[in-house]
Amino acid sequence: MNSYFIGIIILLLSGFIAASFSKNFKTIVLTILSAIGSVFCLIPACNVLLGKDILVKTFDFNELFGAVNFVIDPLAAFFIIVICVMSFVSVVYSNGYLKPYLDSKNINSHLVFLPMLIASMLAVVTCQNALMFLICWEIMSLSSFFLVIFESNKKEVVKAGIKYLVFMHVSVLFIIMAFALLSIKAGSFDFAVFKDVLAHNKSLANIVFLLAFVGFGTKSGFVPFHNWLPDAHPAAPSHVSAIMSGVMIKTGFYGILRGIDLIGMPSKTIAFVVLTIAGISALYGILYAITQHDLKRFLAYSSIENVGVIGMGIGVGMLGMAYHNPAVALIGLAGGIFHILNHSIFKELMFLTAGSVYLKTHTRDIEIMGGLAKVMPITAILFLIGAVAICGLPPFNGFISEFLIYFGMFKGLSINNFEAVIVMLFAISALAFVGTMAILCFTKAFSIVFLGLPRSEKIAQVKEDCERIMLVPMGFLATLILLIGIFPQKILLKINKIVFSIIPSTSMNVWSGCSEIFMTILTIALVVGCFAAFVLVLVVLKLRLTKSKIQMHETWGCGYDRANNHMQYTASSYASPLLSMLKPLFKKVFDVEKPRKLFPHSAHFSLQFEDIEEAYVINPLLKIDEWFLSKFESLQSGNIQSYIKYGLIFLLIVIIGSLFIG
Repeated sequence: MNSYFIGIIILLLSGFIAASFSKNFKTIVLTILSAIGSVFCLIPACNVLLGKDILVKTFDFNELFGAVNFVIDPLAAFFIIVICVMSFVSVVYSNGYLKPYLDSKNINSHLVFLPMLIASMLAVVTCQNALMFLICWEIMSLSSFFLVIFESNKKEVVKAGIKYLVFMHVSVLFIIMAFALLSIKAGSFDFAVFKDVLAHNKSLANIVFLLAFVGFGTKSGFVPFHNWLPDAHPAAPSHVSAIMSGVMIKTGFYGILRGIDLIGMPSKTIAFVVLTIAGISALYGILYAITQHDLKRFLAYSSIENVGVIGMGIGVGMLGMAYHNPAVALIGLAGGIFHILNHSIFKELMFLTAGSVYLKTHTRDIEIMGGLAKVMPITAILFLIGAVAICGLPPFNGFISEFLIYFGMFKGLSINNFEAVIVMLFAISALAFVGTMAILCFTKAFSIVFLGLPRSEKIAQVKEDCERIMLVPMGFLATLILLIGIFPQKILLKINKIVFSIIPSTSMNVWSGCSEIFMTILTIALVVGCFAAFVLVLVVLKLRLTKSKIQMHETWGCGYDRANNHMQYTASSYASPLLSMLKPLFKKVFDVEKPRKLFPHSAHFSLQFEDIEEAYVINPLLKIDEWFLSKFESLQSGNIQSYIKYGLIFLLIVIIGSLFIG
């Protein structure tokens, strides 16, 4: 396991080393060192997943920490692989994305904090000492905060960064409470001791898990703890957004899965709570994604939807464990964990393609885009692959994991309990609705951004595709999406090993009727893969046979001259029929300038949808806070004599108070 720590040290040092080079070599040096560090970390993780023993490294710090164990078990190994591979892909992409920013004053700090974020995530998923875990967790939050505010000259970026930091500290507060309860009861910070304590105290296990779920759920983006995510992702550079959405929010799921491992058998109440919150998150995320006109904000809400889908898989698995149904437990958890991997791939691809679009258009507003497929054909194809995968359609990877979750829910109907069956029926309906809305959502995004004619002069002037160094990582992710979709069996075997490391082996570690699901998935993947290959062959043959034989002729258009961008759907009009039926769920904000003359010089109409939680909960609280603090503005006079006076008054109050207490 020594190679693992060598890899982390290399990652931590890589940013400082890269920052010392000239601007033309900074990102190249960072990429090379990140590759070396990632390989060192991947070796032990792959060994564990391939069947070797669990790796443990113990450090003795002092009496406060006690023995600090870093453990690579199958669960940790899975997350190490996701973190290393997906983060490195974004680092490679940054070579092209950061070119216009190499003269920025924040570039060196960005290069330092990027690998620091990766290293801290690796430490989080292996550390099994509560106090050290919290330190690594805080480093992860702070390093990602500095990455979010890279463009700190923009007011909205700083605002988003501060909101993100506040939510992350709310998150860690709940995690601290969970660990504090455990450490008081156990007299130790070690996770192994926590597990023994929770095995004999189920009421404590419920309280600790719920506290931890709020803390880790805030990091993951579950509703109602999601509010930071739609602001932070658009504010950050696209490769950072990709890491945050594709990788960092998954550390929250690591915490939830590790919590299941620690409590052993979850209670039915906890399982219902997780499944319910996950279902609400999936519905909330996809409905708000449909309303968005900012491309990256749209993807951020889509991340909330997928967080909900992953949570539904985990919730189904927990219900299977609670009702002692091995098949439901295995399939549900396997689907949830598989979707963690799949989401990290296709969501990272989506953010990277969005970054390429932003670099060329210098806008995230999809209302003024259009026709980009003609000038960015490769980016358009890659975006389409990611969109099809995220909608859960074969033959891509998103289909496999969502199919597993569906199958786990249908298996759950066999549970001999009325409440469980009703909840499963609602969960199946919710997931089906989410899948339908996802198709509407991403057809809107792809068609408005890439198809038709440009909707503004700015977009019409885009001339070239993105940097080649940016296409390589995106192409790699698209290839993974297809390969996992067609050949999922190898991944499924490793996912099962991870699930069996979580499920209590004495009562739950059985296959029991799960073999048909894997045969079904393989059959569907094979059939769809063959059909896709057949269609591709037909397209190639047609292009080859009809090459230079196609003749274009103008046809009579009944007075129709030519298409223009005013005849096309806008992002608002595309989703309007659906959104008009769901008015109570949204707060509409209109910006209207009506025409005032017969031939007006200007007129415009725009519609934005404000998050109802932000509109009716967070903003009122902020106004109360501002009102309260404004009452103390007069104290900040800038007069040093006044400050000395306040200090003396406070000191006098303390002295008098201590005399009375004495």
